[in-house]
Amino acid sequence: MKLALLASDSHVARAAGNALRKQYDFVPVREAEVVVALGGDGFLLQCLHEALQFQDPKPMFGMNRGTVGFLMNDFKAAKLEERVAAARYFVLHPLQMTATTTAGERVSFPAINEVSLLRETRQTAKIGITIDGKIRMEELICDGVLVSTPAGSTAYNLSANGPILPLEADLLALTPISPFRPRRWRGALLPSASHIEFEVREAKKRPVSAVADQIEVRGVAHVKVAIDRSISLTLLFDPEYALDDRISLEQFAS
Repeated sequence: MKLALLASDSHVARAAGNALRKQYDFVPVREAEVVVALGGDGFLLQCLHEALQFQDPKPMFGMNRGTVGFLMNDFKAAKLEERVAAARYFVLHPLQMTATTTAGERVSFPAINEVSLLRETRQTAKIGITIDGKIRMEELICDGVLVSTPAGSTAYNLSANGPILPLEADLLALTPISPFRPRRWRGALLPSASHIEFEVREAKKRPVSAVADQIEVRGVAHVKVAIDRSISLTLLFDPEYALDDRISLEQFAS
């Protein structure tokens, strides 16, 4: 099996990468069947975004040399090729964010974890929400709101008190961030085929930015979010430490 190796800039990840290169013959990413990524969740997310430039993105086997490593397997130098060959796989489809700014500029970016709208100033944001062409909320007064995939539901979404979604759930989480009105609204679970639109009220007085994972667009007036099923990304996990098991365990964490 042809493996490529990518490591984050941290000392721990670089040291692990050097140790692996002494044991295995790695090839460039373009020639590889699988990419091994050393780092944390943020680095794996970066690698997945870089993989989007390829017509056929390579499957990725992450090993944790970062902090949390929720999306990563345990780091072990031994029997790497055997682990990759025996790994379970999970295919995910990213969100596609299309944002229109107050200046009329229109841009699109993919998001693997979530798309979030965030207020830029001390004033709260006022955001209207439309689902599949139907207005569901005339005005949400809040610090922000986000749309999360199942893979991203344990990231920013969980920090905002959103629900954890099992990987097999054909759903998206729509979660408010510090809602003021309606105060008791805690969000919604939507079919993954949903087309979600956000209309920023008083966009120039109350500026809002839209963020697709790590890419920020400031001063947005309108944002569309939907799953892009034309793009498939594959993550590999050890059978005994698969992502769906970790998601299940997270729901019972104290």
